[in-house]
Amino acid sequence: MAATLYYVHDPMCSWCWGFSNVWQAIRAKLPNNINVQLIVGGLAPDSNVPMPKPMQNTLQQTWQHIEQVIPGTEFNHQFWSLNTPRRSTYPSCRAVIAAKAQSADFETPMIKAIQQAYYLEAKNPSDDSTLIELASKIGCDADHFTQALNSEDTQHILMSQIQFARMLGAQGFPSLIVETDAGQRLPIAFDYNDACVALNNLKHSLAS
Repeated sequence: MAATLYYVHDPMCSWCWGFSNVWQAIRAKLPNNINVQLIVGGLAPDSNVPMPKPMQNTLQQTWQHIEQVIPGTEFNHQFWSLNTPRRSTYPSCRAVIAAKAQSADFETPMIKAIQQAYYLEAKNPSDDSTLIELASKIGCDADHFTQALNSEDTQHILMSQIQFARMLGAQGFPSLIVETDAGQRLPIAFDYNDACVALNNLKHSLAS
């Protein structure tokens, strides 16, 4: 039986953006007998309320900190002046689910499109219009995506994934948890700048 590596994330989590290059390197070097499953953790529920200024300031400081501790990570800080930020990441999580529903091949491209739009292009992925535009760009059927984005089925999958992330014991985003062929679930420590750390820890966990 194959082991499963769960990656618990949120498309609008800035630390997940900082981890994205290392995560790609980890996936590229995984043994063939390890399945990968992405789980959206739902960082912040739906909200139309503008984000309070103190929270905006805190997140801007987080972006600056990530730029310092994960070299090469870029943020477009104009986002905060060009948009009305909301503490709402469920829409982007549903977008990943809706894109994957059309094809599993759309899952990772949708995550990447959301991250690049948010962090590099200063677009707001809390807005359905932004998500529909991004889905079209990666090749999704726009009409089907629009219907699925806020459907009951998509919302049900989101809530199920959030619950599953908690059951896995995910400690924040991103989190890596491996489920061994014996059914044991183990957290995998990682380094934001070195894929080898997670790969070595994963190898050790599966060997023990």
